[in-house]
Amino acid sequence: MRVFIVGTGNMAGGIATRALAGGHSVRLVGTDPAKATTLADALLERKPGADVAPAVPDAVGSADVVVLAVPFDAAKEVVTEYGDRLTGKTVVDISNPVDFSTFDALTVPPDSSGAQQLAEAAAPGTHLVKAFNTTFAGALVAGEVGGLPLDVFIAGDDAAARDRVAELVSSGGLNPVVVGGLRHARELEGIQLLHMALQTRPDGHGWMSAIKIVAP
Repeated sequence: MRVFIVGTGNMAGGIATRALAGGHSVRLVGTDPAKATTLADALLERKPGADVAPAVPDAVGSADVVVLAVPFDAAKEVVTEYGDRLTGKTVVDISNPVDFSTFDALTVPPDSSGAQQLAEAAAPGTHLVKAFNTTFAGALVAGEVGGLPLDVFIAGDDAAARDRVAELVSSGGLNPVVVGGLRHARELEGIQLLHMALQTRPDGHGWMSAIKIVAP
């Protein structure tokens, strides 16, 4: 797949690492082109010969999957700015609308989610999928925690888009867990709020823990 990642931070690097491990091509775009180039170079050091390069926003037209690897407020700006260029695309929202000053509340109404608000802001025909919001960047680069592959929870209303994201996840060595429609993004954002808050404690896990479903 052709994976277009908006963002050049740690989460962009972690998701790109998994996409490249799965044999996909990756294009990176950010507000600072120099940062996209720096990240692409770092990814090539991790995986020499990988198909990864910086890009410009107009290149989104060739993408199979668009990952919004930016905070929630920035993601709203991106879907608005890109507009019709996202129509028909599988667009992945990884954000968590968290009050980062306290880590004790979500910043969206209790009957909604960040992902649902992005879907409403996006152009008609955009297939919004929630995924990667419960994973931390360092664990994504490693691909595992405690010897177990990461679970990546996936929510979306379009079955084909969910399947496409699940393929991206599994090909990168992770375990896709499809939880259902986009309305379940609320639960995913809520559980990650707790997960993030635990990291801020004196005995926290250094942003390297993972949420996983374990069954016999």
